[in-house]
Amino acid sequence: MLIQRGGLKVVAGLGISGVSAVNFLHSHGYRVAVTDSRAVPPGHDQIPSDVQTSFGQLDQDLLLQAEEIIISPGLDPKLPQIQAAIAANIPVVSEIQILRRATDKPIVAITGSNAKSTVTTLFGLMAADAGKKVAVGGNLGRPALDLTKDDPELYVLELSSFQLETTSNLAAEVAVVLNMSEDHLDRHGDMMGYHTAKHRIFQAVKKVVYNRDDSLTRPLVPDVTPMQSFGLNAPDMNQFGILRDTDGTIWLARGRERLLKSADMYIQGTHNVANALACLALGEAIGLPLEGMLETLKTFKGLEHRCEFVKEVHGVRYYNDSKGTNIGATLAAIDGLGAAIEAKGGKVAIILGGQGKGQDFTALRDSLSKYAKVAVLIGEDRPIIEKAIEGTTTLIHAESLKQAVELCQQNAVANDVVLLSPACASFDMFSGYPQRGHQFVEFVNALV
Repeated sequence: MLIQRGGLKVVAGLGISGVSAVNFLHSHGYRVAVTDSRAVPPGHDQIPSDVQTSFGQLDQDLLLQAEEIIISPGLDPKLPQIQAAIAANIPVVSEIQILRRATDKPIVAITGSNAKSTVTTLFGLMAADAGKKVAVGGNLGRPALDLTKDDPELYVLELSSFQLETTSNLAAEVAVVLNMSEDHLDRHGDMMGYHTAKHRIFQAVKKVVYNRDDSLTRPLVPDVTPMQSFGLNAPDMNQFGILRDTDGTIWLARGRERLLKSADMYIQGTHNVANALACLALGEAIGLPLEGMLETLKTFKGLEHRCEFVKEVHGVRYYNDSKGTNIGATLAAIDGLGAAIEAKGGKVAIILGGQGKGQDFTALRDSLSKYAKVAVLIGEDRPIIEKAIEGTTTLIHAESLKQAVELCQQNAVANDVVLLSPACASFDMFSGYPQRGHQFVEFVNALV
């Protein structure tokens, strides 16, 4: 027999967002319970003692007593226990849905397969630099419901497809899908399911930003919805894009107006030019002054370990992309930086290697042939990588990351770039990619 619901909110799945949801609902006077399949879920000691808990399995009976289920992004709504609740007409929503209900303040909503965190962070800085009281989080950094404690005038949220699939009518002030490539197909079934989840970000949206280089990012919305695009080509009037001078200089532009040389930003590479243009389009949509946004672009150094500019030594720029733990990320870094320095005759000296995770490193061949002057190989899978890429560029083995940095310096000249983007996991030599990145920065800063 179903117990009278009486407004019980059941949080399914603990972890960072689950803890945040429990504490938010409890502090607002709701009856709250929580269930998690793990016997000792992370965060179990960070919730109020009077919250009912059921750990060790997803508690079907508890879920069926709910007035509403708040599902953590890590839990698949297709789980039988969740499906049984849906069949009983119990709403299953994300913590993002609870936030939308709790505030009438504008939300800037950002998703995409890549670059979400960079764009969310950079745009949050632009808004703050413009004097806005802004709160930044969601899938990045702080959970969405924790942001309400700041009482901001603007929310800037990075949202994942997992959060979006249980979010309806977000009614964002402006929303963007930055790009779309295959990801999380194990969860969404196929590219169509993934696309559908991502595009829920546009439900009831007031303004749209899309990437005109990627047709999958353009939503079907009412004709009256204002739309603004960005792309790595010459923009139409009032759109954002790039203009190229005859000497190869790349300008960020709005229509025919040149705004900023890409070389004047710390974040380099065509992928980062696209990220900057996306931020400018988002900013225009909510009325941020253009001059201020351009000033922020000149000072933003990128996120740690993501194509992060470290230092320039003798005209050579050093970049830490230690988070490049797979081939896709490393290709974006090589192609982005390589294309940016090509006009001045610059080449890339790259540090590759570690634990290859069974990847096919032949995918790096074209980009290495085009842009790399040397690849210094480190880590346990050096022989596999060497076999896959031999003949593309000069290959050198290094016994340590310190030696790899020194070898890159010996082979690089002014206008070149030294790039740590290993395309591999780091656990053969380091505790994780952050330690690998920090050591790289330390060795670069010691160069003379």
